[in-house]
Amino acid sequence: MLASPALAGATHSFPAFVSGNHLPSAYAPSHSPARRASLVVLAKAKVSTPQADRIARHVRLRKKVTGTTERPRLSVFRSNKHLYAQVIDDTKSCTLASASTMHKSLSKDLEYSAGPTTEVAQKIGEVIAKSCLEKGITKVVFDRGGFLYHGRIKALADAARENGLEF
Repeated sequence: MLASPALAGATHSFPAFVSGNHLPSAYAPSHSPARRASLVVLAKAKVSTPQADRIARHVRLRKKVTGTTERPRLSVFRSNKHLYAQVIDDTKSCTLASASTMHKSLSKDLEYSAGPTTEVAQKIGEVIAKSCLEKGITKVVFDRGGFLYHGRIKALADAARENGLEF
């Protein structure tokens, strides 16, 4: 009987109590190489990446922030090359308005080489606010997408507020 599914490929079988903290003397590690080779490490270190951390923050945030018909969600996503903003009605699961550096009308006006700057983010904020106001949307809930409220995210939010969106 194996202690865990991780030991399924092991050549030795250990009783289930080996996975706990109490090892009988027969299973206690010794200085002999044969004994050391027979024991398998049961714990794995959790490796977290910045993207996994951001997704975890976004999941936590999405538990509290939802868009409704009266007050849709302004969702922001940034990558190294582009910046995206969408106004979403979560009750209907539809996008009401969007703006990004990928839109042809905006990409002609924007001049940047390495990636979107805060000036580009301000332009995206202005465009998304004007698009919402044309459709009669004045109040939104801001969803920063797990990103820190700083830099491009803050610039986009401030520009959207200055151009008539309330959040």
